[in-house]
Amino acid sequence: MSNSVFQSVIVQLKDISDRTFGVIDTEGCVVSCTDVSLLGERWSDAALKVGNASESVVTFGQKCFKAIVGNSNFFEYAVFCTGDDETARSFCTMAYIALNDAKTFYEEKHDRGTFVKNIIMDNILPGDIYIRAKELHFATDAPRAVFLIRQVGHSDVATVDVLSGMFPDKLQDFVLSINEMDIAVVKQISGTTTGEELEKMAVTMEETLKNELRIKTVIGIGTIADHLRELADSYKEAQTAIDVGKVFDTEKSVINYENLGIGRLIYQLPTTLCEIFLSEVFKKNSIDSLDQETLFTINKFFENNLNVSETSRKLFVHRNTLVYRLEKIKKLTGLDLRQFDHAIVFKVALMVRKYLSSRETR
Repeated sequence: MSNSVFQSVIVQLKDISDRTFGVIDTEGCVVSCTDVSLLGERWSDAALKVGNASESVVTFGQKCFKAIVGNSNFFEYAVFCTGDDETARSFCTMAYIALNDAKTFYEEKHDRGTFVKNIIMDNILPGDIYIRAKELHFATDAPRAVFLIRQVGHSDVATVDVLSGMFPDKLQDFVLSINEMDIAVVKQISGTTTGEELEKMAVTMEETLKNELRIKTVIGIGTIADHLRELADSYKEAQTAIDVGKVFDTEKSVINYENLGIGRLIYQLPTTLCEIFLSEVFKKNSIDSLDQETLFTINKFFENNLNVSETSRKLFVHRNTLVYRLEKIKKLTGLDLRQFDHAIVFKVALMVRKYLSSRETR
């Protein structure tokens, strides 16, 4: 808290009365005063008495004091006014209201959580990030992970409290309410933290919210931000992870942007280009001509790395039966899935079709 904020208000109070107004800290040191000769004096006994009765106006040494408490409801500063009469008590209360409002405004403006939220929401200029970080004694080049927790179906206001309990270090980790359904968690991590470890953190968050609040969530993870200015990009990546996951990984509840692969590229393509691609790949028959059993066979074939023997075993069919089905697919589409290049084209085509279907249902 900057003492200059108190001093600017104190100076204005000087004109309303011939009384002396000022502010002391928890040690009793006069940090702001209309009488500059008192600055730096230490009134330890007064601070002790104020601390023991922080909710009311107290008198000590022919002065009235009223505590200004912080977020944890502990005495942080106290405003004082000379005199111990009723007028002094009223003046002290008036000064308290003005100074407490100034303190609240300053803290909201400079609050670290608000600062981080402004960064991820792109509400702060890149050049101002360095200035504000310096004011808040904020490490700019520490690696940080961004998680976006999206509540599915219904939201619970207690979600923020539960997540805050999981990340109690308020100086390094931030739980930020974005909107009714979304919450962002920005966590400072070590330089050796891996993607797998981030996914484990996300799974823990998901399970905790499920067990404590009975809510379903989907969690997107952005790439690690090595600098404060990269947090906005990481947050956007976490959003993309959730959006792409809804199309290509519908069964997953934790999606890491780094693992999106081809799906991320397809998601960014114009629909017209996707439609052209499908029409060029499936010249003989549309992909929609394939029945569900055939599509299931194809997906199993891909899951087993184009291995005919392994796929037939997983499908509980004879090897020759699977070969027959693959030949049938070749006749319908012109693509032999046993050839790697053809298999890649078909896999991408399936993903493109899935993407187009998701766009049609919006």
